[in-house]
Amino acid sequence: MSKRVTLQEIADALGMSRNTISRALNNSGSVSIETRNKICQMATAMGYKQFNLVDTAVNPSTSLPAANSRKTEIALLTHAFPGASHSGNKLLEAFQNRIDSLGYKLSINIIKDTDIDNLTLPTNINPDNIAGIFCIEMFSDKYSKFLCDLNIPILFVDTPLVQKISLNADTLYMENITSVYRLVDSFIQEGKKNISFVGDRFHCQSFYERWQAYVSAMTDNGISIETGNSILEDDSMPYRDIDWLADKVRALNKRPEVFFCANDFLAICTIKALRKLGLNVPDDVLVCGFDNAPEATIIDPGLTTVKIHSSSMGYIAADILLSRIANPHTPYKKTYIETDIILRESTGSVHISV
Repeated sequence: MSKRVTLQEIADALGMSRNTISRALNNSGSVSIETRNKICQMATAMGYKQFNLVDTAVNPSTSLPAANSRKTEIALLTHAFPGASHSGNKLLEAFQNRIDSLGYKLSINIIKDTDIDNLTLPTNINPDNIAGIFCIEMFSDKYSKFLCDLNIPILFVDTPLVQKISLNADTLYMENITSVYRLVDSFIQEGKKNISFVGDRFHCQSFYERWQAYVSAMTDNGISIETGNSILEDDSMPYRDIDWLADKVRALNKRPEVFFCANDFLAICTIKALRKLGLNVPDDVLVCGFDNAPEATIIDPGLTTVKIHSSSMGYIAADILLSRIANPHTPYKKTYIETDIILRESTGSVHISV
């Protein structure tokens, strides 16, 4: 029989007092999250199994390391892996830092079209080894439902339209409606009535909420929505093709005074398309986006946009999923993280009431 590990042995290994070790492992008294995580990891490594589990549903940031469970893998599933310019990159980095500190390991899995068509997991995934699933850029209705039916704790960052699908999962979103409404309303108060929306409003829940906010701001100010004066083609269309997009702008019923684009990528493509048509931003037309991607500060003119607090979302995402792993039967949560309007030169001298 193996020798029973004592609190004093853990204290000696870490160079801490026995009282500190006891408070951390029994979740009593004041111990910092960082210190407690370090103590829990050492206790697990040394084979100490007698401490009390915390209620991670109340305080998921104090979750114990994954080594207390046989399942130590969290699988990231994505249909479109976020590149360096995508807000998801910082989110993912923060998420990984958080779970690494607790002993979990992240596996990155690109979901192919064939996986979606056949409702299959990538061949390298063994569901029996997965503690939780983390989904980014996963907007297929049927595949999202398939993942939920696996009965593995799961968190989606953004989702397909929730009006069309019910997901048995926790969901995390950036706040879309208030920030976009305030942007569009401010343009209207400055006398801009012809405002165009650019992007597939049905692409995902966040795009749809941005469209809803645009529609609300316009109609609340007595301006009717003319879909023929927006570019709403399906996301599979080549928005990155500047010639294609320039043709779409040229075909609009009348030239907009403002283009609100569903994200910064679309906004930057729109600025390039306008240049191709001989139009200057912001002298001839205003453009704004959503994301605050790095390119928003590089492009000339700098892009007015909405900032997503990506790193904070990553840490919060980790805590939500860890809480679900520890407490699988609690009600599902829908969480929104506040966003901030960032003013730059692409909207000229228009005052935005932020």
